[in-house]
Amino acid sequence: MPAIKVGVQGAASGPHADYGRQIEMGATMAMEEINAAGGIRGCKIEIKFMDDENKAATGVKNARLLVTDWGAHFMVGTDSSGVAMALGPVLAELKRIHFFTHAATHRLTEDLVAVKGIKEIVRVSVPVYQDAIIAALIFKDRKDIKRWANIGADYEYGYVSWNLFKETLRKYRPDVEFVGEAWAPFLTLDFSPHISAVMAQKPDAIFATPWAGEAVQLLRQSLGQGVFDNVQVWWQAMGGSVDVLEGITAEVQKDRFKGKLWATARYIHNWPDTADNKAFIERFRKRWKRFPNYSAETTYSAFFIMKAAVEKSGSLDTAKVLEGLKGMQIRNPGGVRVFRSEDQQFVYNVPAGRPMMDAKYPIPVLGDLKVFAAKDYYRHPPFTPVSVTK
Repeated sequence: MPAIKVGVQGAASGPHADYGRQIEMGATMAMEEINAAGGIRGCKIEIKFMDDENKAATGVKNARLLVTDWGAHFMVGTDSSGVAMALGPVLAELKRIHFFTHAATHRLTEDLVAVKGIKEIVRVSVPVYQDAIIAALIFKDRKDIKRWANIGADYEYGYVSWNLFKETLRKYRPDVEFVGEAWAPFLTLDFSPHISAVMAQKPDAIFATPWAGEAVQLLRQSLGQGVFDNVQVWWQAMGGSVDVLEGITAEVQKDRFKGKLWATARYIHNWPDTADNKAFIERFRKRWKRFPNYSAETTYSAFFIMKAAVEKSGSLDTAKVLEGLKGMQIRNPGGVRVFRSEDQQFVYNVPAGRPMMDAKYPIPVLGDLKVFAAKDYYRHPPFTPVSVTK
């Protein structure tokens, strides 16, 4: 076989385009490194990247074109949970494994894999457990925080994150109150009415799920409205992503968040503090003049997971490659990932912390890190339902 073809897609246009670009950068760098080392069983990798426009219909169309027209053996990427959920049944029809590297809905693995048995779905990135359950574990012992309010992304990601957070925190702190909710539709630019609505309830803490550039706008506008003078904590779920940290660098340098801003991501560039991760960041910055965000690391790692499974199975056949994934433990820049067969989720842990400056980096890092073992915050089969509505 002259080449192993890998179709890659993500949101490469619109306000979240940096995530798709980071997926493409991670895929390209992995391809280059694997090919320079001799390929996979002597076969070089070829990639074809497509913009899914953050639209389910486009993502499905891309998948069909990548497999039926271009001849993809595998697929990698996908930012949107909505795109991922639409792709699931199509993957079963196409009989191609898709390594998901961003889409965070729990339903992708808990419902489509564990319940419906769609084995062509493999997830490399941590889902909404990172956004919600980690936050509850960090703040459950903060007795000074009793009143929580939510500024949420007005779609499934925001709903599930808030519901999982409430469900988990209540187990430890039945005394907490959830005093306000304000829902921001996709592409919101003016968050002032949302901020005003929740602050009118006098919360002790804010839980927020708008991401990417929307997170930057939300945080800046909250500063303008004096929020950080009046709350104890602000949790910005994916605020540890490189694009958000880049966007709030000036504010972090001036300590405008007063140490009250907390965040996480599906990978953070300053953790783990290992030679593997440091070398990955150095190579990535040399190649792209950027820090890798979590979409880049998870996509880069997905290629090496795919390589290991193909080499173990000695085949490109979907069923055989899936067998090759069983029992896999693999060290990636983000740490050791362990394949969980029940839902085909790779399990690894990512800490949360407070954005702060570090002399070793030109952009903020997450410091004061709170590290939890993955077993302590991942949901485990059999899965109980989580509300996906407000």
